[in-house]
Amino acid sequence: MIRVPSPAKLNLFLHITGRRDNGYHELQTIFQLIDLYDWLEFEVNDTQSIQIQGLNSVNLEQNLIYKATQILKPYAKQATGLNIKIEKHIPMGAGLGGGSSNAATTLIVVNQLWQCGLDTQKLAELGLQLGADVPIFVHGRNAWAEGIGEQLTFIDLAPKQYIVLKPDCFISTQLLFSQKTLTRNTKPTKFCGYQIKPSDFGNNFEPVARNLYPEVDEAMRYLDQFGQAKLTGTGACVFTEVTAEMNVDDILAHSPCTAYVVNSLDESPLRHFTVQ
Repeated sequence: MIRVPSPAKLNLFLHITGRRDNGYHELQTIFQLIDLYDWLEFEVNDTQSIQIQGLNSVNLEQNLIYKATQILKPYAKQATGLNIKIEKHIPMGAGLGGGSSNAATTLIVVNQLWQCGLDTQKLAELGLQLGADVPIFVHGRNAWAEGIGEQLTFIDLAPKQYIVLKPDCFISTQLLFSQKTLTRNTKPTKFCGYQIKPSDFGNNFEPVARNLYPEVDEAMRYLDQFGQAKLTGTGACVFTEVTAEMNVDDILAHSPCTAYVVNSLDESPLRHFTVQ
């Protein structure tokens, strides 16, 4: 049995810079990996079937973990059955990339269990079929991202701590994208611009999310008392950087919703994973 962590991420900012003819939006963002983990267990079985435990709210065929195994099957030298158990800690619909991370973790582990022989770049290309955030978790490095999120430039980021709040709501990404008030023409920028003044970089989805979901607005107003609150991705979670003058325990104790303290990661714990 193999047990591995599946990390979450924050979008330190998220801009929509345009729209393609096929309807996809051009984005710019920074992916920061954090030490909030789901845990996945993989065990070979003799049934030739894929069994997934711990995520009963998602149909098997719609489960990104299951989809990841099916994408790898054509490359497998030894496609055994698998029992996969997930221990969820990353909230769903939160903008923390839990589902994408689980899919990437599955690609990395099953690639070796089934002796597919695929390198990281090929796994990332396959992962893009499952979602725009999957490649960042396959590569396991922080990155400046463009395109639909798949054009990655790996970057070094200073170690940080963050307070993350999870409002009690599930955000519909489709609903956010459908809003006429959503800004879709933010001027493209460069990583050096972010480094000079990160406070100028926000999330184009934030005003829309605050308007549609009062719980998100409440969480952002709460965190804004202590620092600059930001929305991550197109999910419900909001976060702020921890500073020396903050009383973190007090902030967590009085939070209007579930709250976490997380640390930034330089790389994913799975970046150099090998089956023993």
